[in-house]
Amino acid sequence: MKYLMKHLGGIIFLQVICSSCSSLYMPNVPATPMLKNQGEGYIAAHINPKGNISGSIAVAATDHVAILGNGSFIDHGFDSNLHFKQWLIEGGLGYFTKIGKSKRQVLEIYGGYGLGNALQVDKRAATTGYETVESRAMDFNKIFAQINYSSTRKRKISIFGGKKELNYGTAIRLSRVAMDTFEIDGEEAPKEENFYVEPVFYTRLELNKGFHIQYTSGFNIGLNNNEYLKAGNAVFTLGISYNF
Repeated sequence: MKYLMKHLGGIIFLQVICSSCSSLYMPNVPATPMLKNQGEGYIAAHINPKGNISGSIAVAATDHVAILGNGSFIDHGFDSNLHFKQWLIEGGLGYFTKIGKSKRQVLEIYGGYGLGNALQVDKRAATTGYETVESRAMDFNKIFAQINYSSTRKRKISIFGGKKELNYGTAIRLSRVAMDTFEIDGEEAPKEENFYVEPVFYTRLELNKGFHIQYTSGFNIGLNNNEYLKAGNAVFTLGISYNF
């Protein structure tokens, strides 16, 4: 729990700072399956304060090779000054292995490809509600590579009337996001691309056998100085995961 609280304050601060940003891309939650053996599976769902819903699924095809899929969807602020809508799907392949003397640590390396669509509408208040000032829409593709390192606490913690397992870890994702199409007010506009560094930290607490609640915090850094496709959305989510 100390690991969770350590990053909570910092990410809330980042969330406040980034709330005024208007990036046309919102990152999903990186998959952190923590697979250990062939035949294991993983399902997870997460949501952030803006209503961005992320989901992940993974399966260990062998003792070291895993297949994963991710997706996310948000439709936020329709009756406000900024309406943002995005969907994203991606799939990948990876390698995992247990490390350390006690084999309580897991190292995972994944790479994959994704597609998505985003719509951003600036509005202003009017007597009849909100009217559009400017709209921006894009179709985009994404290539990513990520490294996960996770560990299981040696001693279980006493909480909720029993002994519960606690896992924690870090995922660093490198992503290249590029526009396939880009329109401003329905007119074609110059396309942009960006390279993102997305470090996240997560803590996973066991609720029941296989079921965990997960807190994830992080941020993204855009390497290109773009006007629309830039950094500006922190990762700050709560979710549920199930390993089976």
